[in-house]
Amino acid sequence: MTKGRTSMGHPAASRGGDSPGLGGLLVRAAAEFPGHGLRYGLAEQSPRPALHTYPRLLDDALRLAGALRQAGARPGRTVALLLERPEDFLPAFWACLLGGFTACPLVPVRDDPQRWAAQLTHAGTLLEGPLVVTDRRTREELPAVDGLAVATLEDLAAVAAGTDPDTVAPATPGPDDVALLVLTSGSTGAAKAVRLTHGNLLASMAAKARAQSLTAADVTLNWISYDHVAALLEAHLLPLSVGAVQVHVSPEPVLADPLHFLRLIDAHRVTMTFTPNFLLGLINKAVDRLPAPLPVDLGCVRHIVSGGEANPVATGTGFLERLAPYDLRRGALWPAFGMTETCAGSIYNRDFPDADLEAEFAAVGRPVSGLRIRITAEDGTTPLAEGEVGEVQLAGPMITTGYHNNKEATQAAFTDDGWFRTGDLGRLADGRLTLVGRSKDSIIVNGVNYYSHDLESVLEELEGVERSFVAAFPTRPRGGDTEQLAVAFAVTDRVAGDEAALHRLIVAIRNSVVLHWGFRPALLLPLPKDAFPKTSLGKIPRALMRRRLEAGDFAGHVARVEEVVTRQLGGHVAPAGPVEEALAELYAELFETDPSAISATAGFFDLGGTSLDILRLRSLIARRFPGADLPVLAILTSPSVRGLAARIESAHDARPVPYDPVVPLQTSGEGTPLFCVHPGVGEVLVFVNLAKYFVHERPFYALRARGFNPGEEPFESFEEMARTYADAIRARQPHGPYAIAGYSFGAAVAFEVAKLLEADGERVDFLGSFNLPPHIKYRMDELDFVETAVNLAMFLELITPQQARTLPGELRPLGRPEQLGRLLALAPPDRLAELDLDLERFTAWARLADGLTGLGRSYRPGGSVARMSVFYAVPLRGTKQDWLDNELSRWADFTREAPRYLEVPGEHYTLMGPRHVAVFQSVLRAELDRALSGPPPAPGDERGAAERSAC
Repeated sequence: MTKGRTSMGHPAASRGGDSPGLGGLLVRAAAEFPGHGLRYGLAEQSPRPALHTYPRLLDDALRLAGALRQAGARPGRTVALLLERPEDFLPAFWACLLGGFTACPLVPVRDDPQRWAAQLTHAGTLLEGPLVVTDRRTREELPAVDGLAVATLEDLAAVAAGTDPDTVAPATPGPDDVALLVLTSGSTGAAKAVRLTHGNLLASMAAKARAQSLTAADVTLNWISYDHVAALLEAHLLPLSVGAVQVHVSPEPVLADPLHFLRLIDAHRVTMTFTPNFLLGLINKAVDRLPAPLPVDLGCVRHIVSGGEANPVATGTGFLERLAPYDLRRGALWPAFGMTETCAGSIYNRDFPDADLEAEFAAVGRPVSGLRIRITAEDGTTPLAEGEVGEVQLAGPMITTGYHNNKEATQAAFTDDGWFRTGDLGRLADGRLTLVGRSKDSIIVNGVNYYSHDLESVLEELEGVERSFVAAFPTRPRGGDTEQLAVAFAVTDRVAGDEAALHRLIVAIRNSVVLHWGFRPALLLPLPKDAFPKTSLGKIPRALMRRRLEAGDFAGHVARVEEVVTRQLGGHVAPAGPVEEALAELYAELFETDPSAISATAGFFDLGGTSLDILRLRSLIARRFPGADLPVLAILTSPSVRGLAARIESAHDARPVPYDPVVPLQTSGEGTPLFCVHPGVGEVLVFVNLAKYFVHERPFYALRARGFNPGEEPFESFEEMARTYADAIRARQPHGPYAIAGYSFGAAVAFEVAKLLEADGERVDFLGSFNLPPHIKYRMDELDFVETAVNLAMFLELITPQQARTLPGELRPLGRPEQLGRLLALAPPDRLAELDLDLERFTAWARLADGLTGLGRSYRPGGSVARMSVFYAVPLRGTKQDWLDNELSRWADFTREAPRYLEVPGEHYTLMGPRHVAVFQSVLRAELDRALSGPPPAPGDERGAAERSAC
């Protein structure tokens, strides 16, 4: 606690103990409950993390408010908080409230700089030039956005350190002043900003506290990240309003081990917490797998609020029954309803489960005091009788006044007589609200909203999908714990009737969904065009599609899709033996399906695995089979349950695996195989997501550098590397025509491999350079060990591109161990865990990459190849046009036909990333088709070509 504070209260209380606005809540909490506050961190790190008291939070917030004023923030200006850690976010949030500013939480989009730039640009316009507050690491990652005002928390804290909090007068906002703007979810960049006034939030907190009987004696737990409105309002503002103690932890440990949620409750003696329903289902499954009872006592819990998505009765009752032996009360689970526009939770079901036993889904309950509910007909104004289903509308002091700078959206959200239209369908019975569906076109998965049109616009761009005949909508199988995504689509004439092409399209759609939204669709449903109902405006009524699906109207189509997929995967082969059965369970857990659906011979990527899933599967295998430390390469080269089982069973065999540079990422299809050479880091994971678009079309092989496995010596020369790869390619495909490509550094290697194959009298009909010119020595000369290690760290997303520009100069005075240790120290811990990367592994990888860079320093291009296709994106430096005109165009000196130049979206390091891979694969596949379907060369031409390439 700050020196000079006593249990009598905080000096600010004498200035603002009864001050208006939300800031007064913190002032009062600091004065009346000086020994209470927040605990940050994980229980496994410390059973009782340090308490950050409310007086300390108030002091920190007042100091930051003063620093924000010095940085140019004025009353009424929006301060956008791009802060991910609760211990950073919450003081800054209160600084805004006490300073008279409007707070607006933002979420980083690190995997897609272009989308992030679009969102920041939109937010800058919508919020009228906000001041963005973030930490230094995130500041370095921010994409360039014109006019964006940014202040780092570290710089503000430096100013705040010299500020006496007693000299910072809290603002005195009125009840109608906007305290908080919350951007609606969705990834289109055109989010709306929900206005929540001081009056809205104060009314909501008072009503919630009465409904939940919260007092300062309570202990609350939050594991939800701050991009969910419930984390800020339900799990922070509410307990603070009554002076309760709060525990805040990060979501990753809970998602990785759902039973950790129960351990946290026990460790901190939690009385109230919040969670979306999907976690309850995960806990049910985890409890069922327990070999012995958990050492936890849940008798402390008064209630667990469950909102954000529908609550199936079976999931909730199963949760209560399974945890009853741990003294969890039968009435401890409260299904609830709330939206950003209602200040989060506003309706609670305190009668669960007994009042809901005959229903499939729990009612959401009765409203808090001051909130009114009505059900209306489709016209939005005619009230319906009790029990009738209609549109749910709300009114009360906790309801938003509308959307910031968006009159059209505000008008659409309210009826003429002032009721808020939730977009949900429901019915009232004895004052209890039950939701039965949504009129809004969105999907709620694991408590997060996703908007249908956002995904549909991406999928319509895929080759083989009929435009305007795509519908993304939610579905929930009976007994399911959360909504799932269904995607219905019509196919073009080229795909219709071609089973392999249909399966390839299904894989492409599934891959695009995973990369765009981060989860797998439960059902992909190709339908004839006449199965899509359309309105007079040409829109597909997604709710009607859902009703037809769940009524069984599409059952025949669903069965046919399952048959197609099973056939294309080679038929179903049941796992045999305990290892295969255990691996099938792990695959099923990863792909959220039944273990009986996993064929022992189906490939990991064919089943829907992504590059990130490889790392998660490796972690799951390590936990299930502690003695089997399988490298990533084992999963790449033995991707089926049967193949991995054989590797696990032979893990005791200490004999080294012979080096083979060829990694088969996709082996189906009759087309000419494509061989892709690794970039300068030597690894091939960058090709995993790209390879899946070639299923049933052509095999896709990647070439991995030598030196990753124990006992392997790195290549000693560029020539040795090229010859090794050429021989390995011929071992897989004895004769041409060949298709070869290389990404970045790999393009030069691919060029040399093509020359060798042509010198052997073979045809190379496709040679691709992914954004690399022929002359690389100048770039290799720039890359000393430090630069190479920094580039590797950036490639692995351990550091940001902005950090990569400044770190080499900072690291060069250090020794190599310190250099590499510093890079790992800067890395996000979850990313290191995801990559299973420690200092020893990173050091070995950095040495391997440095060795490849050294080979490139002596490389001089010479001779020629028949042809080349150059795919170009934004370069590391300079403009795309300069890159094309002055560097990439020089491939013409080394090809006997004029090179073809194909523009692709993205930057050098992102052209095959989640945002751009769908477009990149389309361009690449079209170019492959063109190059490999052309007429063969004239007789004798290949001999001449061989002679010329050897010059």
